[in-house]
Amino acid sequence: MSLTRRQFVSAAAAGAGALWISPRMALASVATEQRFIFIIQRGAADGLDILQPYGDPAYAGLRGQLIGDAKRIPLDGLFALHPSLVETGKMYAQQQALFVHAVASPYRDRSHFDGQNVLETGGTRPYEVRNGWLNRLAAMLPQTRSEAIAIASTMPAALRGPTSVLSYAPSVAATPSDDVMMRAATLYDRDPQLHALWAEALDTQKMAGVQSNNQSPSGLGKLTAGFLSRPDGPRIAMLETGGWDTHSAQLLRLNVRLKALDALLVSLRDGLGPIWGNTTVLVATEFGRTAAVNGTGGTDHGTGTVAMLVGGAVKGGRVIADWPGLSAANLYEGRDLRPTARLDSLIAAVAGESLRLDPARVMRGLFPGVPADTPMGGLIRA
Repeated sequence: MSLTRRQFVSAAAAGAGALWISPRMALASVATEQRFIFIIQRGAADGLDILQPYGDPAYAGLRGQLIGDAKRIPLDGLFALHPSLVETGKMYAQQQALFVHAVASPYRDRSHFDGQNVLETGGTRPYEVRNGWLNRLAAMLPQTRSEAIAIASTMPAALRGPTSVLSYAPSVAATPSDDVMMRAATLYDRDPQLHALWAEALDTQKMAGVQSNNQSPSGLGKLTAGFLSRPDGPRIAMLETGGWDTHSAQLLRLNVRLKALDALLVSLRDGLGPIWGNTTVLVATEFGRTAAVNGTGGTDHGTGTVAMLVGGAVKGGRVIADWPGLSAANLYEGRDLRPTARLDSLIAAVAGESLRLDPARVMRGLFPGVPADTPMGGLIRA
């Protein structure tokens, strides 16, 4: 099987990771010292288990078999953090983490694909918007470089759009030999377009550093921190996490997922070092899960859930919630946590404040079809 010259560029450059690159990509002077990271929890993460409203009188009756023997981490008289989020709890105590509970996007029909599309594009209905809110956010920064990067095997919907962004995925492919790399460089040296593509691929690979093909949570956190720490690197990043669809055996499965998330957040913090003080991490999911446990020790697709903010730039140590209660009369459609906060408003506030942009302008730019609203405020340190 023969390869075209463009295919060979992609194959040879993929030794330390698969690269999706744009001919317009440029790495240049610093436009901002702030960093913004979006972590999506694909599969509908259970906010009632992540941030447990143990002080609600109805909680134990709905969730008894999911509470388990491990000790939750109390945050106040109403809420406690899941026991697997040990390091996140420490960051909360250090006022570097906060939680927004009973939050949801405009989507209400409980389909993963449709819900994730609404979350990532910023529309009010699935597939009504063609590009992602994170791509539109990148466009609001001075275009001195590719301002955003996805650590993902394919470009997530949130980053798709006209603004040039990077994508990097750790690969299990063998690293090309020096001879192969030299031959590729010679082959494209006299081709203006393909030489530029090759150079851009190498620039991105260089930013990633030497990789061990380690796709563990800690490895992904370290990789992402390596990109964001560079003076000529991107300032926005997106990470994908999966496995949050806990229809059965939730006690065990969610414990594993939250330990991985905890390790990822710690790795980002440690890898960014002093830059952590300028960093905001938003963790969000497409929708929540049912208030009651099902017959297989899990929970089904729901509505309201929790979003997490973590980072040295976060004005943390708080739970923000207009708590609706879990009594039967207060549940959404008699089964779900009722949303009392808008995820789009939270995203606009966090993105705007963390990148030193006007949150109202960010709200209009990221969510053009959403009714006018004043974004939440006071989430990020001045």
